[in-house]
Amino acid sequence: MPGPQRDERNGRAATFRVVPELPEVESVRRQLVPELTGRRIVDVWWDAHPHARLSDLDLAVGRRIEQIARRGKFLLCTLDPTEDGDPLELVLHLGMTGSFAIRPTEPTEATPSRTTTDHVRVRFDLDDGRTLRFTDPRRFGRASVIPAGDYVDRIPTLATLGPEPLSPAFDADVFAAGLASTSAPVKAKLLDQRLVAGVGNIYADEALWRARIHPTSRRVGRARALRLHQAIVEVLAAAVEREGTTFRDYQMVNGESGRYADFLDAYGQGDRPCHRCGEAMRRTVVAQRGTTYCPRCQR
Repeated sequence: MPGPQRDERNGRAATFRVVPELPEVESVRRQLVPELTGRRIVDVWWDAHPHARLSDLDLAVGRRIEQIARRGKFLLCTLDPTEDGDPLELVLHLGMTGSFAIRPTEPTEATPSRTTTDHVRVRFDLDDGRTLRFTDPRRFGRASVIPAGDYVDRIPTLATLGPEPLSPAFDADVFAAGLASTSAPVKAKLLDQRLVAGVGNIYADEALWRARIHPTSRRVGRARALRLHQAIVEVLAAAVEREGTTFRDYQMVNGESGRYADFLDAYGQGDRPCHRCGEAMRRTVVAQRGTTYCPRCQR
């Protein structure tokens, strides 16, 4: 778990784990699509560190990237089929500190090493003379080539993801029934990814604040569940529009930061006045995650 992260807006340290969520990953995807779609991978290097979540990347060599989709917090790059017709996927996950950059390939560029100071973990050389680099200081990211759709054995988390919240598959009645079927704290249920995909610490706090639901509530009636469903959709759509939230590590492919931090109502707002009622926001821990809520608005 990283140490305290400083909120540049107020100069105070905040003990929150800032992990890219759906809006951040979607913003990265949208920038990668025009750059990589149709490009062929001509070579690949990766850091064979024993704790790195990198595997079978040599299978991508010679393959063309046909499309880039997103599932929850994962990026799924469809590669053209092998000679025997089996389709492959390049699965990418930013982890906590991962980022991508596309640069011209220098003829004299040295092969990265484990001691490199810029934390390059994977380098894909493309057929147009450019290189896609994946940097990840804390090594929680993932880059793996797998048979397309083979998630159960290879990446079980992908196999159990709930519906995409910004798609018609995110049904309000099914969501309400899912909340009613468990006695776990509502925020913990949002974070486990099986009820809805892509919602993490930031946007769980934001949606619960909008819906006026305390994050530790264990009973959420139908009316409040439907309100929470709407809040999830609204806050994620707004964050995608502003290309996500940046506190420290997250950045897009073009190196820019997300612009949603200035629009947060709950996450990281501990001790500040609630934007709705003026009560001081409080901090607690739910499901081992730092959590901020309004004691007056959220009951």
